Amino acid sequence: MKLAIVLGTVRENRLSERLAKWVMREATQHDGVEAELVDLKDYPMPFFDEPISPRYNPNRKVNEVAQTWLAKLNAADAYVYVTPEYNHSIPAVLKNALDYVTWEMVKKPAAVVSHGTVGGARATMHLKEILSESRACIIPAQVAFHGRVGELLDEQGNLAEAAKAQPYGPQTALKNMLDELKWYSDALDAARSRS
Repeated sequence: MKLAIVLGTVRENRLSERLAKWVMREATQHDGVEAELVDLKDYPMPFFDEPISPRYNPNRKVNEVAQTWLAKLNAADAYVYVTPEYNHSIPAVLKNALDYVTWEMVKKPAAVVSHGTVGGARATMHLKEILSESRACIIPAQVAFHGRVGELLDEQGNLAEAAKAQPYGPQTALKNMLDELKWYSDALDAARSRS
C-alpha cells in the first residue's frame, strides 16, 4: 500500500507536524506499507478559482502546482489526513487543496488524525464530509488528540512513553486505524483491478 500522509496546515510552529511525523513513523513499521509525508507547504496553490467544476470541465487548465498535488494524490493507494481544528472546521489551505481534486482518490481509503479542543472532532466531521465528495472510501477508524499534542509528542514525532502505555490510548488507536486502512486498501485495490 502506497500511503500518502497529508499534513493539512501550513502555520508556523504547527503541532500537526508532530502528529504527521508520528503517523509516518508508525506507518513505515507496518508490513506492506510504503508511506510518504505530503506537506501542503510544498504545494502553495492559489485559491481555487476555476470557472467550472473540475470534474466537468473538458477544457480544464490546472495550475502547475495543483497538477503536482493531484499527481501525488493519484499515485497513492490510501490516505491519512492530519488536521488541526480551526474555528470548528479544517484549515482553509486543506479545503482549498481538496477543491482541486477530481477522480484521484476514487475507491481508495482515507482516514483522519486530528487534534484540537475536542480532539478535532468537528474538523474530522467536516473533513470526512468533504472527502466523501472525492468518492474516496472514508473509513470509520480515526485518531484524535485532545489539545495536548505538544505534551504528548516531541518535535520529531516521538510519542511520550506514558501515552504509549495506555491500553486505549493514541498508540493503540493509530495501530488499529492503520490496520483497518491497510485492509480496505488491499480489498479496494483487488476490486479496482477487476473492474
